[in-house]
Amino acid sequence: MLNVSRSAYYKWAAGKISDRIRENKAIAELVEKIHNERPDKGYRRINDDLRHDHGIHVNDKRILRICRKKSIKSTIKYRSHGCTRRAKNPQYIAENILSRKFHADTPNEKWLTDVTEFKWYEDSVVHKLYLS
Repeated sequence: MLNVSRSAYYKWAAGKISDRIRENKAIAELVEKIHNERPDKGYRRINDDLRHDHGIHVNDKRILRICRKKSIKSTIKYRSHGCTRRAKNPQYIAENILSRKFHADTPNEKWLTDVTEFKWYEDSVVHKLYLS
């Protein structure tokens, strides 16, 4: 009725836990301990700590599997270092005439440019230079 084989049922009913499952539980406790101490560590750095501090040499995939089962994720926040930023107070927003249709059938049909702002400081004075 439950689609469980007879041998699997009797193995479960015996209550024996394999060595691998016991070992995974012990590793999982250490992984949780490391994560609680330093929540910014991901599974690779947790595995490095297990190797270095506890002498446990296991595969990264095994640690990843344990972390997924325990819902352990690193809490790293990435800073935005992009080269393009939105203007704080845009004075004029141009109309989007092209709508990303850059193909031109004839030469000189569409001309495009880009403007880059450069800032430099002399004492407390801010100077700006625009490159088009």
